[in-house]
Amino acid sequence: MEIIVFAKQVPDTTEIKVDPVKGTLIRDGVPSIMNPEDKNALELALTLKDNFGAKVKVVTMGPPPAEEILREAYAMGADECYLVTDPLFAGADTWVTSLILSRVAKTIGFDVILCGRQAIDGDTAQVGMEIAEHLGIPVVAYAVEVSYNGEYFKVKRELDDVYEVILVKPPCLITCTRDLNAPRYMNLYGIFEAFKKEIKVINNDILKFEKTEVGLIGSPTKVRRTFTKGPKGEGRVFQGNLDEAVDEFLRIVEKVRA
Repeated sequence: MEIIVFAKQVPDTTEIKVDPVKGTLIRDGVPSIMNPEDKNALELALTLKDNFGAKVKVVTMGPPPAEEILREAYAMGADECYLVTDPLFAGADTWVTSLILSRVAKTIGFDVILCGRQAIDGDTAQVGMEIAEHLGIPVVAYAVEVSYNGEYFKVKRELDDVYEVILVKPPCLITCTRDLNAPRYMNLYGIFEAFKKEIKVINNDILKFEKTEVGLIGSPTKVRRTFTKGPKGEGRVFQGNLDEAVDEFLRIVEKVRA
């Protein structure tokens, strides 16, 4: 079984800076880490490797410094790591990002794709589902428990107020939550070996997108402006009995509507 884990390098801070013109994150000078729930996805992949002999391929899309999290993935036990990078890809929204990553998946091959539920720098939870849509494969999102019997995955996923259990056969995509597992630590030998291993670079010479398909130009999502949300207005408590409170509430509503 060949498993792709899509991981993202994200800022390790709450002090996010945003380009006021482009509406994109400014990452220069900000410490970065592997997105936490992507690490849960990697742990699931490594567990499948331990139990079933799977091959684990970790892919990240970003500028060259993003290879730092690929070295971490190697130190944890990944078999192959790929850096998807090209100036044409800069500023891609979730749709374009998923389009690029789906073509990467087709290029390097897979049986199963695993990724985090969402990235902490965007919180959209869209990319995983969009990758599956581009590839035409089933997706199970928000996994909190996953088991595999050699034929199909049994996934317990979290919904708003219930849990749902789904059986799915490869090829498929599963998005993972922080409740799924506890990611393993890098081992000392793995850390030393990680710097000797090859990180394969995939750029647009390989993927062959048109310039108008990717990056800011190809992204249908446009950030018009960013701002800090202001405080909510002060609440009001209606005094008196129920009938009096309802009458007062209706008077205020009518006044606002007028």
